[in-house]
Parts: sequence; C-alpha cells; structure tokens
Amino acid sequence: MSNLVQEKWDEILDFAKQEYNISNVSFNTWIKDLYVKKVEDNIVYITSDNNNITSNFNHISAKYGFLLKTAIQEMTECAYDIKFESETDSVSTVKASSDPSKVIHNQGLPLNPDYTFDNFVVSKNNQLAHATALKAAESPGDIYNPLYIYGDSGLGKTHLMQSIGHFILENDPDKKVMFVTSDTFTNELIDSIRKGDASPAAFREKYRNIDVLLIDDIQFIIGKDRTQEEFFYTFNALYEAKKQIVITSDKPPKDFTTLDERWRSRFGWGIIVDLTPPDYETKVAILQKKLDLKQSEGSNIAIENDVIPYMAENINSNIRTLEGALTKVIALAKIQKTPATKELAEYALRDLIIPTHKKVITPEFIISVVAEHYHMSPSDILSSKRDKAIAVPRQIAMYLCSEYTDNTISKIGEIFGRDHATVIHNVKKIKTDRSKDFSLEETIKVLTNKINPDIK
Repeated sequence: MSNLVQEKWDEILDFAKQEYNISNVSFNTWIKDLYVKKVEDNIVYITSDNNNITSNFNHISAKYGFLLKTAIQEMTECAYDIKFESETDSVSTVKASSDPSKVIHNQGLPLNPDYTFDNFVVSKNNQLAHATALKAAESPGDIYNPLYIYGDSGLGKTHLMQSIGHFILENDPDKKVMFVTSDTFTNELIDSIRKGDASPAAFREKYRNIDVLLIDDIQFIIGKDRTQEEFFYTFNALYEAKKQIVITSDKPPKDFTTLDERWRSRFGWGIIVDLTPPDYETKVAILQKKLDLKQSEGSNIAIENDVIPYMAENINSNIRTLEGALTKVIALAKIQKTPATKELAEYALRDLIIPTHKKVITPEFIISVVAEHYHMSPSDILSSKRDKAIAVPRQIAMYLCSEYTDNTISKIGEIFGRDHATVIHNVKKIKTDRSKDFSLEETIKVLTNKINPDIK
C-alpha cells in the first residue's frame, strides 16, 4: 500500500487539478513539479527538485495541502497525513548549480505568472502608478528610480511590482531581477550574521550584484536598525550603479515618524505614487478580467449578467477580496453543477456581504488571515509547536481575537487549545510589545486592514 501513492501520483495531481478547479498557472507554478519522496508510517513525504518550490513549501502547504491530502485519499481509498520536505542540502546544491539560468533569474522569491501588465486593470485610481511602473520597466535605472508605490493591502502594489520584473526579463532575459519581501531581506541578513560573518560579504554580493531589486512591504524594515542600515548601503550601491529599485509600502515616506531624513530624500530621488481603492466601474472591469482569465484556463461555468454588478456594488474591500469572492462563487457553482446566479452568489458570499449589517469577524477568520500573512497554515497556529516562528503569530492571533470578536478569554483559550492564563499573558504581551516595537505595530496594522478595512 505504501507504494500506491507513488504509483498513482500523476493521477492524484490530475484529480486535484480537475476536482478543485486549480488553474493551469497555479498548477504549473506550485504543484506540477512535486513528487513523493517516500511513504512512511502513514505519512506521505512530498518534495521537489525545483528550489523555487521548496522555498515556498509553507505557502503550498497552507493553500494546497488539504486538497492534496483529500485527493490522495480519494485515489487510494486510504487516509494519509502529508508532509512537505526538502531534499538534503547537498542534493539541492548540486541541482541548483547544474542549471546556471536558475542562479541568474531565481535569486529571490518566484514571480507570480499572473502578475503582468496584461492582467492589470488600469483605471483612474491607479493610472499614474501603472504609467510610471511601465516606464520604469521600459527603461530600468534610467527614469523613475527609485519607484516607490504605496497604498492599502490588496490594491495591486505587488502586482505592479512583479509586472515590472516580468516585463524586464521578457525583453532582456540576461537581466538579474530579484524580488523579495522585507521579511526575507531581514531574515537573510540575520542568517548571515548568525553564521559568524560579521561583515556579510556574501549577503552584500547577492543583493548588490543584480540589475533590478523589487522589495515588497518596506515598512517592515523601518525601525530595525541593523536591517535598515544594511538596506541603506544596498540602496546606495544599486542607485549609483544605475540599477532599478522598486519599493512598495502601505504608506508614503512622510508618514513614517521614525524614518530619518536621509531615507526620505532618497525615496524622493525617483517618484512616489499611490494606489487607491477601486470605484464601481473598476471593480466590474477587474471581475470581468478575472473571469475571462479563468475561462481561458478551462473554467466553463456560466455566470449570469447580474452577478458581477452585484459583487462590485456590495464588496467594498480590496481587489484581493474581490477576486477571492469570484473564485468562491465559481467553486460553489461547479460543486452544485449549476450556472452562477445572483442567488447563488448571495449564498456563497453570505459571510462577506451582509446587507445593512456589519461584517461578522470570527476567530477562525482571524486565524486564517494571520496564517496566510505568515505563510503557514491555520493548523500551525493552533498546534502545540513552541518555536518563535509560530508562537509569535499565534500570540498576535489571540490578541486580534480579543480585540475584534465578542468571544470571552475563556472561549478564545478553548479555540486555541490554551488555558485562560495563557491567553491573558499573550494578549497583554502583544499589547505591550506593539507600543515599543515599530515592526510589530506595522504588522498588526496590516493584519487589521486585511481582517476588515473599515476598522480604524
């Protein structure tokens, strides 16, 4: 029975793709290159030879782990747990060095294939940002450098940033493009210091020997003195070499009270543009674009004419929420094997659209938002693991549940599997730490906006 999963692996992946309506783009990016390393003690160990895949196992596990686990059970008639596990370092190193192109183009996080200029809906709320991004892509390092894009979560900052990366690579495949989040930049710096390299030459060589730096969510660097200083010198080195720098943030430089003047002046060397929430017409265009993309990938669900206007009129959150709502409506229509009607959309989105009532925020929803933000699964948040990478998000989730739900401390403890005293301690800790830790304060603001943009 242990070999049955390996024997049927291709069928399992195909079943998951078809049954759960995984798009071709998502399947080819995250799932196609997965394979079974071994089956042991009723656990399926899944790995990949693609370094971009293994470096994003937390994301893959959170988004597709349950689907793969269910597909395995459906195809083998046996329940397994699954675990994503990288190959040994030596094997990974050999495979990475055997393909020089990966060393050049995949130094950072992989670019989302959906995030291109072709898939970006231009409107009056983002027209300037789109135009400057396109110009920076056409003439990297020559104009609008640095390009600083700011706005609330889910409005398209990362989409525009990665569109620049795609455009540059398509027109000059020899360019070295690096896309990273500020968290990745910080963690790699800390890792280089931890390994005993007081002057992290390898780290600096990696970030300064590139043509384009795309760094997401710069607000998480502000306030971290060592990281901020290292990025300052990296920024200077790239700028002086006329290399393109693109930065995103949730606010303009002038709103960072702890940011010194040398940073404000450097960000102002190029251009600062913002993204604002889409109006009704833009939301309709975004939904139609997303629907066209899904249908081009093989989704044959019919959607009645009043569904998209209904969603555009009633969803007043960000673009990410809007696109997620469409995916949910299509999924329910497929399960029920019926066209997507307005009545079906009302039912599918009943937890998101509640006429004349405030949006209901549940602990489960908060946990899922925190887990997604930290690239882990809700089960990690609720687990007994105590390592800091999970403990801190868990404490933040408890704090947010105490702030934005009507649940008692005892009920929150029950949900998290912790006692009353533990919840009180964690809530107090986050409440105290956020007043002293600028990075934590910014993280909580971002999470609060994701939970409900109407919360101020």
